[in-house]
Amino acid sequence: MSGHIVAAGGGTLEETGPLLRFLLSLAGRGRPRVCFVPTASGDAEPYIANFYRAFAELDCVPSDLTLFDRKHRELAPFVREQDVFYVGGGNTANLLAVWRAHGLDELLREAYERGAVLSGTSAGMNCWFEASTTDSFGKQKLAPLGDGLGLLNGSACPHYDAEEQRRPLYHDLIANGFPAGYAADNQAAIHFEDGDLVEAITCKDTANAYRVELDDGQVVEREIPATRLSQSGR
Repeated sequence: MSGHIVAAGGGTLEETGPLLRFLLSLAGRGRPRVCFVPTASGDAEPYIANFYRAFAELDCVPSDLTLFDRKHRELAPFVREQDVFYVGGGNTANLLAVWRAHGLDELLREAYERGAVLSGTSAGMNCWFEASTTDSFGKQKLAPLGDGLGLLNGSACPHYDAEEQRRPLYHDLIANGFPAGYAADNQAAIHFEDGDLVEAITCKDTANAYRVELDDGQVVEREIPATRLSQSGR
């Protein structure tokens, strides 16, 4: 059995409140354990504090997993206890390198295979796919990265509506052999179960998600049917 992956294109924790409630609903148990993984931000303390504020009034047990200042000597028992993982935004390339150095990549793979919910925004979208677009190498140097965990096939492109370089670069990359994949606007996410696309979900009416692929040699962008989340998460 594999679990759920909910990959969000961007947006702050405050902006994506309905998405957070949706993640809890996927856990399938009362008071799920939710773990914030802030590696991509260098374990930034303000980001961790924002996570606890966002989840304070939700029916869950929040925790965080830091690796730059590692507090858990043994990661495996802690990871096994968690029902939902929320990966914060930041530097995708650094995130992947640090996870591999600590063995967290394999522990998250095992959690997914046990049925955990994996989620996140921006870098927390990119990491689950085989490849992605990223600004890991400089904010003015948007580039392809073929180094994801590969729990989901293909590629990811976050911030599709928020950064003007994203859409044209993604189309150009796919036209030239980059893996086809999925793009998400800020405040939009894509839900997968057992590796299969379920639906797009959005926190605002103008946010969308897309499948982008080659069709007869032309790049085709197809909007994914979306569910608009209410404040309760559905």
